[in-house]
Amino acid sequence: MTAPLWTPSSPEKTQIDALRRAINDIHSQSLEDYSELYQWSVDHPAEFWEIVWKENNVIASEPYTQVVDNPKKMPGAEWFKGARLNFAENLLRFKDDKTALIFVGENKVRKELSYQDLYKAVEKFAAFLREKGVQKGDRVAAMMPNMIETVVGMLATTSLGAIWSSCSPDFGSEGILSRFSQIQPKVFVAVDAYYYKGRPVDCQEKIRDVVANIDSIDSVVLVNYALDEPDYNAVIDAVYYTDIQLKECDTPLTFEQLPFDHPIYILYSSGTTGKPKCIVHGAGGVLLQHLKEHRYHCDVTRDDVMFYFTTCGWMMWNWLVSGIALGATLVLYDGAPFFPEKDSLWALCDELEISIFGTSAKYIAACQKNDLSPINTQKLSSLKSILSTGSPLVPESYDYVYSDIKKDVQLSSISGGTDIVSCFMLGSPVLPVYRGELQCRGLGMDVNAFDENGQSVIDQQGELVCTSAFPVQPVMFWNDQDNQRYKDAYFAEYENVWHHGDYVTINNRGGIVVWGRSDATLNPGGIRIGTAEIYRVVESFEDVEDSIVVGQQLEGDERVLLFVKLRDGKQLDGKLRIALRQKIKTECTPRHVPAMILQVADIPYTRSGKKVEIAVKKIINGKSIDNTNALANPEALDIYKQLLAEELRAK
Repeated sequence: MTAPLWTPSSPEKTQIDALRRAINDIHSQSLEDYSELYQWSVDHPAEFWEIVWKENNVIASEPYTQVVDNPKKMPGAEWFKGARLNFAENLLRFKDDKTALIFVGENKVRKELSYQDLYKAVEKFAAFLREKGVQKGDRVAAMMPNMIETVVGMLATTSLGAIWSSCSPDFGSEGILSRFSQIQPKVFVAVDAYYYKGRPVDCQEKIRDVVANIDSIDSVVLVNYALDEPDYNAVIDAVYYTDIQLKECDTPLTFEQLPFDHPIYILYSSGTTGKPKCIVHGAGGVLLQHLKEHRYHCDVTRDDVMFYFTTCGWMMWNWLVSGIALGATLVLYDGAPFFPEKDSLWALCDELEISIFGTSAKYIAACQKNDLSPINTQKLSSLKSILSTGSPLVPESYDYVYSDIKKDVQLSSISGGTDIVSCFMLGSPVLPVYRGELQCRGLGMDVNAFDENGQSVIDQQGELVCTSAFPVQPVMFWNDQDNQRYKDAYFAEYENVWHHGDYVTINNRGGIVVWGRSDATLNPGGIRIGTAEIYRVVESFEDVEDSIVVGQQLEGDERVLLFVKLRDGKQLDGKLRIALRQKIKTECTPRHVPAMILQVADIPYTRSGKKVEIAVKKIINGKSIDNTNALANPEALDIYKQLLAEELRAK
């Protein structure tokens, strides 16, 4: 049996083990380990989610009369019927002088806000929104960096029962408009500029574009960050955030009491193959799911300092912010990850005593490619866990973390998505970490792998599904007549079963390997292959900086095409091609071996760090791409269009 890379030293001291003992006491069970706890949680969803509610002291003005009406009804199960609550009230339960938020900008800006001062800042912003006529159900849209003002805006918005929606300021005007124009916001919150690699990037032109093209916007709040002399006339009648906070407030903060599924967030699909879908999330489901994941799966306490390298256009921002519900200190970062030094973020761990460090698989791989060895340059004594998401974390990255970052650390590869603003699979502080595996399925998430016959399988690759309802399912898609787009997105493949679109293997001990997106799965000769299988081999080569693999239809079959981005100065020659093919054949199968290997100058990514396999696959198969504004580097797609024209014509 494979030896674990990490084993918990004191599992009995974790909050998830306390939960197991509480369930044993309350429900007369004898659950002995995580596996039994997990199985009980999916076999008894009403009892499980009720104990999560009670153990976390959810604040509600009206009690629920029923936990769930039918846990096998999807979509449409009704959770916590009768309950009235407010999302912001539950996040703002602490009002002391402990530090709630620390903002770090790459321009060396440092700001801190205590819990009591956060409450006061939210109070003032909520009063402003009330003055502007914002009511429950109205939308407040934000083009903001990951900073304190953004958190304040979200909490103020949701305190009123209004709906918050955000994107990062590095989106182009078209990308912002393709999202916010669909939801017709009443208020627009925007930053004047942001920093990237030491230089301010002016956003004022984008602000003008948004305001000019969305008629529903009644009020604009400008946040001064990166410009010494912002143009006060950039937006007529705009209000500055600092003026709102300087104004005396005579209106106490109140929290609109609303049903469990009242909308709080609108998030967006990547939109790389069409117009972004507007995914609406409800207050109670997000609150319970985040409390469960933070407290039990990440073991977050008031003593923790949580960091996640994310923008406000990625669901990990929404996930991170919920950490204040448990009284932790959150570190908000804006800027380039390797600026001004390659190890800047790891140095931040020591400086701010970060205990939970979240990032993307792409960042960890980049650290490895850049030969960073924080274990030799930083103390990292406060660091207890590293979280990774965005794409599958390859086995070699596990090796790198334990050899070059820290030996005694829980490495949790986590996976879920914008669709559920949380995780299906993640870590557990009572379980060992095995190379290349996500530790476990999330409590209360009835996750399975389905084979081609729709049967649950173990130790076989299959479609990721959830076979029972869960509270954090989206409330709806915005402007979705008869809920049809929502049903088509998740329930078209299997009746009454959530089909997520990932290709996975669940093993006997409950660990999971994610092979990639189902719609990007390769299919040469009718054999399904997850793209992650090839990436882990290819990107282990010293000269390969990055890669992308797709399938091209040819004469009724599919051939595998591999594109590699090499380190500066390196060229793809016959020797490297042979070595790549040989290692792929040896470590995978002959079916995995690419028909062609081509060198490219760039690999397209979304702004949240995911490879855009579907867009490249469409181009290589001669199809058009409708929407590229969600990409961090849309110009990269031109490379593949050129290759199709010159080298990849089917013969």
